[in-house]
Amino acid sequence: MGEFTHFDDKGNARMVDVSEKDDTERVAVAVGSIFLNEEAMQAVLGKKIKKGDVFTVAQVAGIMGAKRCSDLIPLCHILPLHGAKIEFSVDEKRGEIKVISTMKTLGKTGVEMEALTGASIALLCIYDMCKAIDKRMHIEAVHLLEKKGGKSGDFSYEEGKSGDFRYE
Repeated sequence: MGEFTHFDDKGNARMVDVSEKDDTERVAVAVGSIFLNEEAMQAVLGKKIKKGDVFTVAQVAGIMGAKRCSDLIPLCHILPLHGAKIEFSVDEKRGEIKVISTMKTLGKTGVEMEALTGASIALLCIYDMCKAIDKRMHIEAVHLLEKKGGKSGDFSYEEGKSGDFRYE
């Protein structure tokens, strides 16, 4: 296991200095799911949620959240996002809405935290918009699915899976 990079030799917190690193294209995809009861799912799909179109609002919330990642995560670098995409996959039978968050930049550090933040905020937005109907909703399995670029190389959550990046 490597050393902790966010502490100096005296144990003080610090932001990692990435100024010597080269700019490279960075892409990260994160996913997570929220499970709703049938009434809430039908209200979402029928666009009957009083707060508005759940998918549109959650999409904007996820992108806005990713853009504010460095305000939320201590010592996280401020990154210019060159692409931000929030997509949804619905499994009505299971009562599941999956959020797929894809972030892209050209820089010295990765966009994993931005992708994870985007997915998390989109899921929390769905919860907020639907809580009047279903307070038993639950969010599960928020995780990094894939990343591309940087010193540590490419990563795929599923072993052996090639880099199938969703950003267009």
